[in-house]
Amino acid sequence: MADTAATADSSTTNDSDHDSGGLRRRDVLGIPANVAAVSAAGVGGLVVLYPLISQMAPSADVLAASTTDVDLSSIEAGQGITAVFRKQPLFVRKLTPKEIAEADAVPLSELRDPETLEERTKEGRKEWLITMGVCTHLGCVPLGITSEQNRGDYGGYFCPCHGSQYDTAARIRKGPAPKNLVVPDYKFDTDTKITVG
Repeated sequence: MADTAATADSSTTNDSDHDSGGLRRRDVLGIPANVAAVSAAGVGGLVVLYPLISQMAPSADVLAASTTDVDLSSIEAGQGITAVFRKQPLFVRKLTPKEIAEADAVPLSELRDPETLEERTKEGRKEWLITMGVCTHLGCVPLGITSEQNRGDYGGYFCPCHGSQYDTAARIRKGPAPKNLVVPDYKFDTDTKITVG
């Protein structure tokens, strides 16, 4: 009988059930099944999330409207043009040496929103002033992009809605507007072309 118990005991501890680390065969076979289940759940999650995330990407027409190219070749000193950037007016003005000197002569202590002309233009291109054509008071479009329009007391821009006046660097000098005209992000692609946005 003792021999039968020893035989039964040895049959339960068969080498085929254990590897050298003490794991049973079913434990070893269960690891890949767990990994496969987790991987399948992860892939399934990605399949479900991808359409939700991709629909948040901007459409082609929105991407096209996010930048504006402006040709500078026809703008003469002392003049400017109005372009459109993100459905708002964009002022592109070429300053004269006199307008640059007037802007540089203003002490920053006199300004409500102190910025130098250098801070509002690109390095080496001080004559090009690019700003949004929207008054920072209530959003009217100021006059003064061309020399034939009213440029106010400071030679820059004049807002006809409530009388805000900006100097030749488009900095607020008089009236209710709290801030200077906004300078958007832009870069020079060539000497005669900029991309805004």
